[in-house]
Amino acid sequence: MEPFRLCLAMGPVAIYLLLVGAMNLSRRSRLVSGTRDAAALALGLVGLVIVGPVELFFPEDALLRLGPGAGSLLLGVYLALYGLALVLLLLMLRPRLVIYNISPDQLRPILAETAERLDPGARWAGDCLALPALGVQLHIDSHAAMRNVVLASAGSHQEFAGWRRLHLALAAALARVEVARNPRGISLVSTGALILGALAVVMVRDHEAIAHAVRNMLQM
Repeated sequence: MEPFRLCLAMGPVAIYLLLVGAMNLSRRSRLVSGTRDAAALALGLVGLVIVGPVELFFPEDALLRLGPGAGSLLLGVYLALYGLALVLLLLMLRPRLVIYNISPDQLRPILAETAERLDPGARWAGDCLALPALGVQLHIDSHAAMRNVVLASAGSHQEFAGWRRLHLALAAALARVEVARNPRGISLVSTGALILGALAVVMVRDHEAIAHAVRNMLQM
């Protein structure tokens, strides 16, 4: 792969790995909405999308006839379409909360206390929790390998305002709890750092080729 395309494809992936690894190495759990979690993943993959599907549909012959600037304009159109598709996907997602660096056993009592405070009528059924006053029904889905937990909506009838109240209350409760660092975060941070280091070497070694590729992309 050409140096410029390699940097474009792997740079966002490396940054995403660093961010996720840093959250897993923190002494505090990090709670994010499912929308933000999916958006972060999509941004981490944007470089692969550009050098993959987007480049595949670049009509180079037509762009040469259209003259300078056509390539950058078409790239902007493709990125705008990617952004619109991402927004549509995010709007269609059911509510969910993602908690990094915590085990289900650690989260359950915190969640139970928070749910009881928000809705005295909260009730459990195994790993499922219903909060009728908030219009929230969820189930706990854990990723033991990464020590992350997802609170996913159970059923299609959900109140987004109720999920927002649960998000804020649970985030406040987790902020008071100290957890152990997740050792697997080291592998994520190390991988991200190695990728960025390799890309830095490529940029220094082939800076002229990268600059030429950028000019060609913008002037096609």
